[in-house]
Amino acid sequence: MSLSEKKSFTQSLGLNWFSLVLLVGFALVLMLINGVFGEFAQVKFVPIDWSRPLSEQMDWLLIFDFTVMMTLLIFGADTEKDLLIIIVGFFGGLYIESWGTQTEIWRYYTDERPPWWIIPAWPMASLAIDRLVRLLNRLTKNLQSNHKVFVVSYWLFLIPFFCLMAAFVYPTLNKSLTIVSLVLSALVILTPTDYRIAVLNFTAGAGLGYFLELWGTTRECWIYYTNEQPPLFAVLAHGMAAIAFWRAGLLAKQALSFVLLRFKTNPVSQVE
Repeated sequence: MSLSEKKSFTQSLGLNWFSLVLLVGFALVLMLINGVFGEFAQVKFVPIDWSRPLSEQMDWLLIFDFTVMMTLLIFGADTEKDLLIIIVGFFGGLYIESWGTQTEIWRYYTDERPPWWIIPAWPMASLAIDRLVRLLNRLTKNLQSNHKVFVVSYWLFLIPFFCLMAAFVYPTLNKSLTIVSLVLSALVILTPTDYRIAVLNFTAGAGLGYFLELWGTTRECWIYYTNEQPPLFAVLAHGMAAIAFWRAGLLAKQALSFVLLRFKTNPVSQVE
């Protein structure tokens, strides 16, 4: 295979230099979390028994989660778009973790509120969800003309979710962060911009969230006040977060475009 053919092949897969940057970043996040989970593994798990097959002692769910996320990250990397997703995912994840741990809706085994080492995992998950949305977008291209399907799906997904959310967080309704979270969720739900992409985000976020929550709760890395492993609300909340992060990214892009437009129409030289 010639150099030009190799380049064409990698480009068709969406692989570029930023794919390598994301891969390295993902590895650093794993190393960061592993620095904490070194203690976690010693406390929660029995040391490896070399007299038994290693395959029987592997955490296959964890390996599956990391493999899927790592694979999704490297395909279709886009520097400008991904940097925005990373920023929104970081601050969005920081808010969500602060809300959940401060109100004790969930808690981590370290009792940190929130643990600093979990925040970088949110941008990585956001990037993985973005890739899943792109994939679902291609798989459902035949439904693009059927707008009603996504409008109906949107309300069938989001209204029940909000009711479930309100019921789940009701014990913490006296907390300001819970009230803010409910108001923000209601505003996002009641002001849809693109029904189709919103449904795809909700589906991708909940799908990935199920496996992440299943691992975290069954390994007791984090646990919800209901002790469910995992609760339905937690799984669907990843879908809601995916929609909220996507909408926040759109607002950030619009704000940046507005600022740049004003700067072009009112250059510093003219002001002076």
